[in-house]
Amino acid sequence: MDDSWKRYRSAPYYDELITAKGHPRTAARGAVNLLRNLPDEELAARRAAASAAIREMGISFTVYTEGGNIDRAWPFDIIPRIITAREWNAVREGLVQRSRALNCFIDDIYNRQKILADGIIPADLVLESANYKPQCAGASPRFGVWAHVCGSDLIRDADGHFYVLEDNLRVPSGVSYMVENREITKRVLPELFENYSILPVDDYPSQLYQMLASLSPRERRRPCVAVLTPGIYNSAYFEHAFLAQGMGAELVEGADLLVDDDDCVYMRTVDGPVRVDVIYRRIDEDFMDPEAFREDSMLGVPGLMRAWRAGKVAVANAPGSGVADDKVIYAYVPEMIRYYLGEKPKVRSVPTYLCHREEDREHVLKHLDKLVVKPANESGGYGIMVGPHVDAATRKKFAKLIEKNPRNYIAQPTLKLSTAPTCVDGGIEPRHLDLRPFILQGRDTWVTPGGLTRVAMVKGSLVVNSSQGGGSKDTWIVEGRV
Repeated sequence: MDDSWKRYRSAPYYDELITAKGHPRTAARGAVNLLRNLPDEELAARRAAASAAIREMGISFTVYTEGGNIDRAWPFDIIPRIITAREWNAVREGLVQRSRALNCFIDDIYNRQKILADGIIPADLVLESANYKPQCAGASPRFGVWAHVCGSDLIRDADGHFYVLEDNLRVPSGVSYMVENREITKRVLPELFENYSILPVDDYPSQLYQMLASLSPRERRRPCVAVLTPGIYNSAYFEHAFLAQGMGAELVEGADLLVDDDDCVYMRTVDGPVRVDVIYRRIDEDFMDPEAFREDSMLGVPGLMRAWRAGKVAVANAPGSGVADDKVIYAYVPEMIRYYLGEKPKVRSVPTYLCHREEDREHVLKHLDKLVVKPANESGGYGIMVGPHVDAATRKKFAKLIEKNPRNYIAQPTLKLSTAPTCVDGGIEPRHLDLRPFILQGRDTWVTPGGLTRVAMVKGSLVVNSSQGGGSKDTWIVEGRV
């Protein structure tokens, strides 16, 4: 047995696999016992096999740096994260509820704006947001759904409860890595699967296609679905190609599409134009149509907004859906649930200080050494300050940024993110992690069983984003009690 398992302790954090007394949780017992009994050299061989599989499968991501774009192999830890089905079902219900409320909010904002008139959310916070798109006013997508694919980031605090940390509603990514993580784990640790009933994740592409097909403006047995990508230099291009192939959909760039005089979208082919029914948009809306948004965009399709507003093509996620993807708006989601659904939130939100409020701002400025400060519209872990982990000069810099533009900043307590055993060069050590499940909403709603677990590979770090050095694990939803 590896001595690092005997020494393993994660207190004061909640650990996904090991109890505070050092024993495997019930649902994880079989997996932990098997891994404990692997000799060091065998564990090293399995890790090497995982790295080889990742290279062989071409699983990569791009890190944007000042020096250019760097392609890196996907960082992966072979020890799975295990969650019971009973526990997950409660979280899933909360995510479905949250997604419904967010879509009600977006539809309301671009139409009646009743929630603003009733004073539930200050109108200026919404209408002056960089993600509010006046070009979408009066639009009504099919089923009233705007955010068809939502990636809500979950964390588990020291109390063992799941919390929603943020909602990603514009162009959420990472689902391909969720599917590939399962495939790699099956390759390198097949014996782990012998005694577990694990909910599958490999049906995601088919679930995605069914959702997208339900949006088609034409009643067809198999609508034409296209994945719109910025191209090979985008950080998530691997995922765009993966999903297009998995769905049997077309992978296209803006130059491959045109909008004709009939306001329909057509794909250029060697056999002539083919009408497209649904576009799964993987480019930022600011670049999707130079007629409606940025005139200098070379990535989009001139006239695409016109086609969408005319109901001749469905676009997922719908343009304008980012109005709910604002970290300031996040703080109001519990109120949205009560307002639109008449229900209590089924999954918790992290307490949030809004720096545009004078009282909140004073509190934040006094306690920067204890808080996490985030800009309202950044993603990928950029622009974040983790107060306890930075020096006084950095905190002073952020204080000035907050005072200069308080609307652009929120703050949250420094949470004790849960940990899980992770293979590192020194053996097995706890590392902090989060979880990004994906919620699909069209005619029906479906939630991935689990999601993408991201791991902060640096000891003590709370930053899990791959662009910031994070890795990932396979996520299992199993029967039993943790």
